[in-house]
Amino acid sequence: MRSYSPFLRPLAFAALAIAVLGVTGCKWFRKGNPDYAMSAETRPLEVPPDLNLPNTAGAMKLPPVGGQVAATQSAATSATGFNVAGARDEVFAKVGDALAGVDGLTIASRAQLLGSYDVNYEGSNFLVRVVAVEAGAYVSAVDPRGLPAAGSAPKLIAALKAKLGG
Repeated sequence: MRSYSPFLRPLAFAALAIAVLGVTGCKWFRKGNPDYAMSAETRPLEVPPDLNLPNTAGAMKLPPVGGQVAATQSAATSATGFNVAGARDEVFAKVGDALAGVDGLTIASRAQLLGSYDVNYEGSNFLVRVVAVEAGAYVSAVDPRGLPAAGSAPKLIAALKAKLGG
């Protein structure tokens, strides 16, 4: 005759289940996910707090607000160009006639398709360009890079503006 307690078998089975779960790594028995146990490639990157965001103090200066900007832009535009009423081809012909009447100016070449005159005036070489705009045509002086011409160009533009009534 065997003598055993009726609770011994379930108790042994529960102890065996707890031991198996503890060995297999059930998340109930783990203490978290330590980063040091991970490989170097899978560990999270630690960035010092002062390197998270760049210093943006003084990164961009805003221009002054209001009439000062508009006045500066209109003064720069009027020194290098002006609008003339009429079609571009008509204005191009008028500009050619006006340029021919300017003393000390030499027209090196003209390109009607491009709407430009290559001129030499008081030692400066630049282009006088005629471009179609909503209000007619815009006459301007530009250097070979396409930037507003400097030197004697503003003086020539003022003379052309007086002759063409722009």
